[in-house]
Amino acid sequence: MSLPQQIEHAIERLMYASRWILAPIYAGMGLVLLALSVKFFEELYHFLPHIFEISETDFILTLLTLIDLTLVGSLIVLIMFSGYENFVSRLNISDDTEKLDWLGTHDYAAMKMKVATSIVAISSIHLLKIFMNINATANDKLLWYVVIHLTLVISALFMGYLDKLTKH
Repeated sequence: MSLPQQIEHAIERLMYASRWILAPIYAGMGLVLLALSVKFFEELYHFLPHIFEISETDFILTLLTLIDLTLVGSLIVLIMFSGYENFVSRLNISDDTEKLDWLGTHDYAAMKMKVATSIVAISSIHLLKIFMNINATANDKLLWYVVIHLTLVISALFMGYLDKLTKH
């Protein structure tokens, strides 16, 4: 093997090994999930003692907040596991351990679409929360919330369309 080929081979090995720089980032997502869980249970802690005192609107708003936090948590898990498997290494899970059915089935395109649809769902919940308490929001801000949400929806649809085009 000539010297240029050896250098090329060394650079390629270094580049390939550098994917492991992502591993601590994906592990850090587990800490983010823990922080989100703390926030979820903080909301629940403040919510439950007043469940019989709050109005129906406030009840629904709190439920939407809890659902929103749950969706964000699910998105974190999806990114954490799928990203690790796509970009770092396969998870070595023994056969006697419970394994998520979708694990190992999401390529980058599928993961991207799931993230986009999750963001649209989260945005929808935020917009619904704003509409539930519409008197507290100025009209110009309301317009921006709707424009941003529609931008996210159109972006997700466009990404899905482009993904469909590239698969055929």
